[in-house]
Amino acid sequence: MKVRRAEPGDAAGIAEIYAHYVEKTAASFEESPPKRDELAARMDAIAHAGLPFLVAEEEGRVVGYAYLHPYHERSAYRRTAENSVYVAPDARGGGIGRALLGRLLEEGERGGIREVIAIIALTEERTSVDLHRAFGFDEVGRLRGVGFKRGRWYDTVLMQRSLQPPPSDD
Repeated sequence: MKVRRAEPGDAAGIAEIYAHYVEKTAASFEESPPKRDELAARMDAIAHAGLPFLVAEEEGRVVGYAYLHPYHERSAYRRTAENSVYVAPDARGGGIGRALLGRLLEEGERGGIREVIAIIALTEERTSVDLHRAFGFDEVGRLRGVGFKRGRWYDTVLMQRSLQPPPSDD
């Protein structure tokens, strides 16, 4: 497995992975999977923001992806990013999520990101929370009943990790 920067040609594989999570789970609160062109536009926007968008590839197939995107549009948040990690359903459990998140955090730190936020839908599947905890993310908040999907309400947990120490007041 190889982790690398995403390229425009990866959009179809990314769309296939994401469609699974949109259509079959509450991991994403989107209710209709975006088409390949929409995902390509999102990838382009992330690149233009100077943030990393990565894919994991096995034997020429995209088996996972991860990216940082601006946490908020206001300029004071420019060193804070939100992360997302998705792994193909048939490739889960093989360390792909760990490889992607580890590299994503390294690239974010090199790019000047100070804080990374994960907003995770709380479902019966706790893999994403466990993955983030393994990388030093702390739970910093919970939003109750904020997402309605697949006939029920879901909470989200907010997790945060500092990539750089806060500046000193000196």
